[in-house]
Amino acid sequence: MKTQSLLSLALSALALAQQDDNKPSLTDALSSKSDTLSLLGELISNNTEVLEALQGATDITILAPDNDAISELLKSSAVTESKDSGLVPALLSYHVLNGTYMAADVKETPAFIPTLLGNAKYENVTGGQVVEAVTDGETVSFYSALKMAANVTEADIEFEGGVIHIINSVLQIPQSATKTAVEGGLSALVGAVTEADLGSTLDGLEDITIFAPNNDAFAAIASVVGELSAEDLAGILQYHVIQGTVAYSSGLEGGKVETVSGEEVNISIDDGNVSVNGAKVVIPDILIANGVVHVIDGVLNPDNSSDEPNPSTTTPAFTGASTMSDGMVPFTSAAPSPTESSATELKTGTSQQAAPRATAAAAMGVLLGGAASVVNGF
Repeated sequence: MKTQSLLSLALSALALAQQDDNKPSLTDALSSKSDTLSLLGELISNNTEVLEALQGATDITILAPDNDAISELLKSSAVTESKDSGLVPALLSYHVLNGTYMAADVKETPAFIPTLLGNAKYENVTGGQVVEAVTDGETVSFYSALKMAANVTEADIEFEGGVIHIINSVLQIPQSATKTAVEGGLSALVGAVTEADLGSTLDGLEDITIFAPNNDAFAAIASVVGELSAEDLAGILQYHVIQGTVAYSSGLEGGKVETVSGEEVNISIDDGNVSVNGAKVVIPDILIANGVVHVIDGVLNPDNSSDEPNPSTTTPAFTGASTMSDGMVPFTSAAPSPTESSATELKTGTSQQAAPRATAAAAMGVLLGGAASVVNGF
């Protein structure tokens, strides 16, 4: 009886192993979905480095843009031939998650999953650049740069190395902090960083978290900031940056944290609402090349670091500050304009689809430029 039981277990294990062995290769899995993934399959096949890496990989999740998504990108006027042969492999690597994640594994609480994009030319985050994964009702979505959403249209296509999810948009590799601020409509912050000559320093730091005041926040203290020296302005801006920790919203904890300026900010979390000193986080988790940005509704004051967070109100950090009578937003004149085709003003209170797919197409055009000749004939 015992021997028969052991034999049954052994046969069951063998059947499961054979079932796993019968999973298709990556090439076969893509071919089986040629009606929706033929352009992606062709793109991968024509990039030997990527193809070999994926064929030899195990325990991965591929986020596979459908034909419409890739076609839309390649038809954009922003798509040009790139002289950088590393761009296409980097883009494809950003669509591969490190680990096998079935659709049911994605929850309502955002998860920030490392990808195989670990090229220092395109990212400066320990462990590789991430994508945000979240479920809203029955929709599973993945978010990349500028809160761009890619929704899963067909899930859980298993192959011998992991699983494939078909998505309806191409992910956008996160850009530098300054470029993201420009394209996201944070023109006052960009202008302030420019006047303080902090742009290259900010973009060169590794593993950072930025609390980025929006334009209304700067407008509220316009009477004060216009009189600041470049040195004082730099000190205020550095007070908004934490280095050494990429603090995504799901991992934020209450307490005091030292900033690049040497002063501490006080983070508070109340029923999911995050405050930093007296300012509220209004747009969380904007991915950048070297970390993450959380947009806040107030400018933090390093001379008022004892200001206690209050999620229900925004406490003025600069005593006596006010808006200008003409409504002027300070520093905006020093900020470069976003590219017309990729301008994506970040919307308060939304972490879903902050821009249309057309915006992603233009913004990603340069990255896909090197691939244009590969698939234009299809």
